Amino acid sequence: MRNRIGTVLAGLALGVPSAGGAEVVEQAENGFVVRQSVEVPRSPSEVWAELLAPAKWWDKAHTWSKDASGLYIDAQATGCFCELMPKEPKAPEGTRRGSVEHMHVVHVNPNKVLLMEGGLGPLQGEAVTGKLVIILKPGDEGKTRIFWEYVVGGYFRTKVSEIAPAVDGMLGQQLARLAQRLTPSEDKPTALEGEDKPVPAAVQGKAKPAVEPGAKDTGN
Repeated sequence: MRNRIGTVLAGLALGVPSAGGAEVVEQAENGFVVRQSVEVPRSPSEVWAELLAPAKWWDKAHTWSKDASGLYIDAQATGCFCELMPKEPKAPEGTRRGSVEHMHVVHVNPNKVLLMEGGLGPLQGEAVTGKLVIILKPGDEGKTRIFWEYVVGGYFRTKVSEIAPAVDGMLGQQLARLAQRLTPSEDKPTALEGEDKPVPAAVQGKAKPAVEPGAKDTGN
């Protein structure tokens, strides 16, 4: 199993494109594959540290609480990409905060690979599974290419042709926000949708916030 995972991740790393982009690369009735990539002027260790702090860059519109401050990633096997819910103002004393697991952590190689499993957004309430692999590849002049691939498969009540582009747009938006955090202000020519802060040109036009947490009666 270990060799199998290592071979898959190594193959993905070798396949990282040289230019930024985002697209649905495969699609069938029972699943799809989305790939995203962008290069940022930071070292892999700097990118890794920012990646593990989603409260700083994940869009609050794609959280259950509409507040990104409760997001965190526990980067170890059996850890999770989770969200702490705000405490209800009128909750009895001693009541614990609610929480949501967006994904759980499967494989961690610090500064190189993070592999997580789970259904993002309304996919959480569906009979599907998803694997999100994030690979950091060092480049020239202290730069790092961030590559992630989200593979989803299972039983869909919504047409894959409709949900795949929406997931592509949502993930593209998150990558744009992460890249923004890692890019000097002079290299940020355009603004994120709904904000005054700009986003690198390599990921412009990919932020389509169509996958709203709880969009169905699934209850991300």
